[in-house]
Amino acid sequence: MSKIQKTLYIIRHGETDFNKNGIVQGRGINSPLNAAGIAQGEAFYEMYKDVSFDKLYTSKLVRTGQTVAKFIETGLPFERMAGLDELAWGKYEGQKSTPELREDFKKLILSWAQGQFDVKTEGGESPNEVFVRQAKAMEEIMSHKDEKTILICMHGRAMRLLLCQLMNQSLDKMDNYPHQNTSLYILDYDGQDFHIQTFNSLAHLQNL
Repeated sequence: MSKIQKTLYIIRHGETDFNKNGIVQGRGINSPLNAAGIAQGEAFYEMYKDVSFDKLYTSKLVRTGQTVAKFIETGLPFERMAGLDELAWGKYEGQKSTPELREDFKKLILSWAQGQFDVKTEGGESPNEVFVRQAKAMEEIMSHKDEKTILICMHGRAMRLLLCQLMNQSLDKMDNYPHQNTSLYILDYDGQDFHIQTFNSLAHLQNL
């Protein structure tokens, strides 16, 4: 069996009022956590504070930094990377869910499921565009040989795309990776391939 070279803990950010109220966020909405989201982040910290993380990476958006604030407060080295930002939803961002928006969104997701990875909303990003910036970010993250155990806090749709990339799967498999606020995926890297050790865990929220 190949020796594990790195372990990645990848979590989605905690709840925001946009999440709670069904309003589209995306890369262009820099919304803070609400009280529930802060509690979720603290619960995650309590369960995983004894993991010997070497480095923490977040997106550039405030909601990811707030989710892992307790780790940052301990002095864990961290870095904000634009490559980990959420997919930009363009004209949808800031909009409340309506029947029309849901129908447009359904068509967009269907086009991606059919392999049309260059399709995007007006002013938004395509899966292929997100793939490129994520690949660049992961090249940087994986290049640090001394960082064995890494915590990454990012976003829902971006997480789905990243997991496809790490698992060497086509992006039309993105919906195979469900997520909720502070969902956790743990992946081991053996020097050649990634292997999912923990899939979409919310064990840290059981007492909330």
